[in-house]
This record gives sequence, structure tokens and C-alpha cells, in this order.
Amino acid sequence: MAQTLGPAARPLRVIFAGTPEFARVALERLYAAGHTIALVLSQPDRPAGRGMKLQASAVKQFALEHAIPVAQPRSLRLDGKYPEDATAARQAIADAQADVMVVAAYGLILPQWVLDDMAVGGKLGCLNIHGSLLPRWRGAAPIHRAIEVGDTETGVTIMQMDVGLDTGDMLLKEALPILDTDTTATLHDKVAELGAAMVVQALDLAAQSALQPVKQPEAGVTYAHKIEKHEAPIDWRLDAAAIVRRVRAFNPFPGASTVLNGEVIKVWGAYVGEGGSAAADFGQIVAMAPEGIAVAAMNSIAILTELQRPGGKRLPAAEFLRGSPLQVGQRFELPAAPEAS
Repeated sequence: MAQTLGPAARPLRVIFAGTPEFARVALERLYAAGHTIALVLSQPDRPAGRGMKLQASAVKQFALEHAIPVAQPRSLRLDGKYPEDATAARQAIADAQADVMVVAAYGLILPQWVLDDMAVGGKLGCLNIHGSLLPRWRGAAPIHRAIEVGDTETGVTIMQMDVGLDTGDMLLKEALPILDTDTTATLHDKVAELGAAMVVQALDLAAQSALQPVKQPEAGVTYAHKIEKHEAPIDWRLDAAAIVRRVRAFNPFPGASTVLNGEVIKVWGAYVGEGGSAAADFGQIVAMAPEGIAVAAMNSIAILTELQRPGGKRLPAAEFLRGSPLQVGQRFELPAAPEAS
């Protein structure tokens, strides 16, 4: 669906709504492309770090470094819990006199009034950078879920936003392969870079009235539910391939974990080993070597290659074993109930 650019398009006045590093990459690329960032919307500062001090988002930090106005409403709902925040944000959006709003991992739902206000007077509406090939993986965690279920490709869709959850018309799509070595951390960075390049392309095309909206097909819709901390424990009753995918999907958050002798151990790296196992062995250490710790799973073996004790550093298996001697026959605990793969 990607299109060839014509002559250089005119710079646009842009409102950018985003919060984390994923969004900052796109904001930086739009700024470098010569578009005027008239206003940045970002989530309120959150406590972070050891001292839990308030910390500005990655997007806000970029905006402040480049003297871009910032608004941080707690909500955009005029009839919600913080109507004064929403009213002030509406005025800031109007004052920005922008041509378009670009949204990337903002974290707040855009109510209908935002969509309406950005679609009048020749404005181009609200464009979203979504980290999947829609309609695959609508929702909050498309990168994580694609790895978790074993998708072989993902990508980016630039979407014209509507009031639904990632249901708007598609403007541009481009695919990316998911490598067997990809974690959410590595794939996130690839998707962020692709999305940043594509949104610049989308604005160039929009300025030339050259974007062609395409409705999403009804077939193939899946939902990428938010990643929760309770998903972290490894269920050794799953097959090794599913366990390894979860280790990759939950890196860096929440981090796959397992328990041995009452101690929670994070598992940051793993691969599927050779051989099988018996049901009685689920979670049992069956072999140890410098390259990894072999653990029995459903009819298979998972090799753990990078681990972390509480308060310690992430270590390759060989270094981990020097500081935490384990023995063949020890068993990692199973969660209370089996989880669906």
C-alpha cells in the first residue's frame, strides 16, 4: 500500500500526541522533516526510578528541548473526571491552528470532539501510527502479542482515526519480518523507526491530497490485550516453543519469571533444546552447561540462557551458575493453574 512520493510537499502544522520512546522517535523524525510542531500532548509526569520522583515522558522531554508547547491533560473527556483539563486542552488544540494531529502511543482515548475538531476547515484529521498490520492486533500491545503467538511478520499501519479501537481506515501499510531472535525490545525499536519514516511519508502524501484510505477487512481481527504482571510466571506445562516465545515477548516487561526454593528468578533469554521430557518432569532441571540450563517442559526442553536473581544483574547462564549453583534434579515451581498457550 506504500506509495511513491511526488515533488516535495509543503510543511504542515502538526499537533503530536504521544508519550513513550516509541512516540518520541516519530516526533523527532517529523521535526527533522521540517514540519511545524505546534503543540505536543503527552501524559502527565509519572513517578519513576529509585526515588520515585516525577519524570517527564520521552515525548515531553523532546518537546521541552526544542521549545515546543506541551499540554498534559489527565483526560480529554469534557464530561469526565477532569473536565477542566479537557477544556484547557481543547483551547490549546484550537490555538495551535494545526493541519493534522499525529497520534502514537499516547495512552489517552481521543473522544469524538477531538476527531471532529481536527476534521473541519480543511484539516486532515487524526493519524495514528499503529504497530501492527491491521486488522491484526488491534489494541494496546501488538508487538508483544505478535511475538507471543509466533507471528512471522508484523509491521506498521498509518490509520485515519475514528471513535473505535483501531478500526479506522488504513492509509499506509508496510511489513517487517519477526526474527526468531527478536524480543519485544528489539522489535519495538524496528517498528518505531519504520513508523516514524511512514508517518513522514503519510504527511507528504496528505499535503498533496494523495492518500487513499482503505477500509479494514472484517476478517482477521484480533485484539492485543495489555500486558499484565500476572502473565510473567513461566508455566512449565506449556511446550518449550511457547515458553521461549513468552520469554521473548515479555522482554523487557514484565520479564518472564520462575521460582526456585522460594526465590523469584527472571528469565531474559531462552531457546528450544533437543529432546523431550515426561509429564512428571515439568519444571525440572535436566542438564546444565555454560551455554544454558535445560529445563523440562511439555514433551520438550527449554534452554535458559540469561537469568537474573532479585537485586542482581542480568547474566549469561555461565556467569549466573558461578554465583548461583544449581543442581540437576531441582525443580522450578509451577503456577497454580495451567495457562492457555
